[in-house]
Amino acid sequence: MQNFPGVGVSPGRIIGTIRQMPKPISEPPAGEQLPAGVTAEDATAALKAAAKSVHDELKARSETVTGDGKAVLEATALMATDTMLLKSAAKLIGRGTSGQRAIWEAGASVSEMLHNLGGYMAERATDVLDVRSRIVAELRGVPAPGIPVSSAPFILIAEDLAPADTATLDPEKVLALVTAGGGPQSHTAIIARSLGLPAVVAAVGVDELADGTEVYVDGAAGFITANPDESQRAAAAHWAATASLLSAFDGTGTTSDGYLVPLLANVGGAKDAVAAAGLNAQGVGLFRTEFCFLERDTEPTVEEQAAAYKGVFDAFPGKKVVLRTLDAGADKPLPFLTDATEPNPALGVRGYRTDFTTPGVLERQLQAIALAEKASEADVWVMAPMISTAEEAARFAALCATAGIKTPGVMVEVPSAALTAEAILREVGFASLGTNDLTQYAMAADRQLGPLAALNTPWQPAVLRLVGLTVEGSAAEGHNKPVGVCGEAAADPALAVVLTGLGVTTLSMTARSIAAVAAVLKTVTLAEAQELAKLALSAPSATEARAWVRAKLPVLEDLGL
Repeated sequence: MQNFPGVGVSPGRIIGTIRQMPKPISEPPAGEQLPAGVTAEDATAALKAAAKSVHDELKARSETVTGDGKAVLEATALMATDTMLLKSAAKLIGRGTSGQRAIWEAGASVSEMLHNLGGYMAERATDVLDVRSRIVAELRGVPAPGIPVSSAPFILIAEDLAPADTATLDPEKVLALVTAGGGPQSHTAIIARSLGLPAVVAAVGVDELADGTEVYVDGAAGFITANPDESQRAAAAHWAATASLLSAFDGTGTTSDGYLVPLLANVGGAKDAVAAAGLNAQGVGLFRTEFCFLERDTEPTVEEQAAAYKGVFDAFPGKKVVLRTLDAGADKPLPFLTDATEPNPALGVRGYRTDFTTPGVLERQLQAIALAEKASEADVWVMAPMISTAEEAARFAALCATAGIKTPGVMVEVPSAALTAEAILREVGFASLGTNDLTQYAMAADRQLGPLAALNTPWQPAVLRLVGLTVEGSAAEGHNKPVGVCGEAAADPALAVVLTGLGVTTLSMTARSIAAVAAVLKTVTLAEAQELAKLALSAPSATEARAWVRAKLPVLEDLGL
């Protein structure tokens, strides 16, 4: 047996044969010039046509999927027609470089620039290289790189997966995902969780295995074994037998002693919301409204926005729907709102801060939300992303009041918000912890980088302490205002128990994770959850925090979680 340790990002125990992602499109020869008889104008026109074709193909694929997959494809499609990328290539063509070589070099330059910016913009570096390969393939008239075609189900192995590939995975054919690179919040990880596929990332060396090799994947423990033994075959069989227990949720999140912990869904639009309602989610804890703005050169009208929001509200009549106002900037640039030339976008004008530079967009969005709420029966709560101070929280609450929105709140993603939660919660009605960004900012670790995966985990005691401080701030404010979690941390059943013990009032996650979280919560009392929270906080490291808590929850091993 040969073992490949990595980072488990989506649970499941699977045995199957592997298929490696095809080798990438080969690099055009260095120094390649325009062919005889081809003008720079003709080559530039051909390049723009190829880029538009790639854009249109990705956009068409986005129409066939929902949620995270749709957002990823739409963002990648935008990159295919990125002005900076195409202008850089056109300049090279003007100097005599061939179209293929020009887009290759331009893509490398733009990707390096984004990577050096770090944070969210570094996430887009992979997108640029993916788009570059697709444009070159289009110019060559050959198939674009993508998921292998197979008549039999398989485990997909890759160095890393391009966002456009992960977005359209067929879970009927792909049994599990394993990458040699990537991190716990990479596109691969997010899509795997949304599809319910076992997945391991940052498993160095796994991309050297030969096609057809039989492997065992444990998406909870985070490792891969080539040529599995009988104990692993038994574990996979046990998972297959018990997985059905993790697919049904009765609609009530609770501990074993009856303490209620509502389990909500993260959604990006009406289709997601309908699917989440079908899985008995108790409401929506994060409605990502920026998905309504992607692929737009101009701001949607109030009426257009209201129609999009109402589609989500109508899926949950009488239930809570927490809407996040536009989180543009960083990895979600919008032509009418954000500045792509910022030197450090992750720490720049994003989220609520865009109202500083482009006033009016937020107010019109709040008007649209209020309009949609009046036409629906949902209990609508609205929160602003990237709030750092009580002053910002107060201003946002005032904007909500002017629009007629009754329940304003804030996202706690910036450590300063957790540290000053008491003051912030004097101004608004609730807080929701975005653990993805909170972890990234607290640990100063880019969440996309495989080498930083150990730092970039919400099991870090420092991050758990920030969660606890937010809850303590709510208690100190005097009204015990709700403090939820809507980051990916809520989808980890063991961590969900810890968060409950810390005093978090609701947990929101990809809808497919709700049943597993509910199953584990039902095995502990509130007092036991509180003891496990204390245990995690006392650990000297994230690894020990996770191991100590999991050792006290034998149900995780029983269920393969």
